[in-house]
Amino acid sequence: MDRTIFIPDEDDATLPAYTEWGYNSFGAKYDRDYFLVSNAVQPCKITYSNNLLQFALFGVIESSGEKMSLTFTFPSPEMRDFKDLVYFDNVKIDMDSTCEVRMSRNGKDTVLNIVSGELYFQRAQLLSIDDKINRVILSGTFDLQFLQSRFPTYISDGRFDVGITQNYFYWQR
Repeated sequence: MDRTIFIPDEDDATLPAYTEWGYNSFGAKYDRDYFLVSNAVQPCKITYSNNLLQFALFGVIESSGEKMSLTFTFPSPEMRDFKDLVYFDNVKIDMDSTCEVRMSRNGKDTVLNIVSGELYFQRAQLLSIDDKINRVILSGTFDLQFLQSRFPTYISDGRFDVGITQNYFYWQR
């Protein structure tokens, strides 16, 4: 349940297919390259603090293997437990002035100058094993355009399918 399962998309085999099975996978086109899940790192972690939720995806740039993360921070109702994440079923987050996106590459953290974008939690579902809630599966899509060195850069066709347990969720008062 904690492993990454990468099922290639039938239209672009470099990207994972969109699924809602908790495969701990994600991917997106990043200009002419790809930002993809890696078996070397946990793909997603979530932190809730001061009415803000941080949804972070950790992976690599496909052509170089360079580690990269994207962290979306946005206002959220209080989330004290990973099970509370089911709130996000069918929720769209517009990347306007209320959503901050950070990119980390080679240890350098940058707040992106967002032009447009959307993070869409298409499905949020509880997964139970032996009648005990084990994790929340978050599945959805993301796209964003931002200015980088005064020029437009695009992350497109993003999709994620991650299983969040208490180990990868942190609540702070």
